[in-house]
Amino acid sequence: MDRKGLHELRPGEKGTIVKIGGVGGVHRRLLDMGLVSGSEVEVERVAPLGDPIEVRIKGYHLSLRKEEASDIQVEMQ
Repeated sequence: MDRKGLHELRPGEKGTIVKIGGVGGVHRRLLDMGLVSGSEVEVERVAPLGDPIEVRIKGYHLSLRKEEASDIQVEMQ
């Protein structure tokens, strides 16, 4: 299947998280927010300049900076 960074998805596209990057505190914070491997994520909205990105995961909405979203690898559905 096709793998992309979460920041590359367009609104309405879905994917399954396969890898969480980041270093130290950033990695831990992403995991604490529910971004774990195997979770389905859908991009809801992207700001006009691409930052932030609003995603839906596990029934709630989450806003991520483009830099944080680039640390998350997803497999397209």
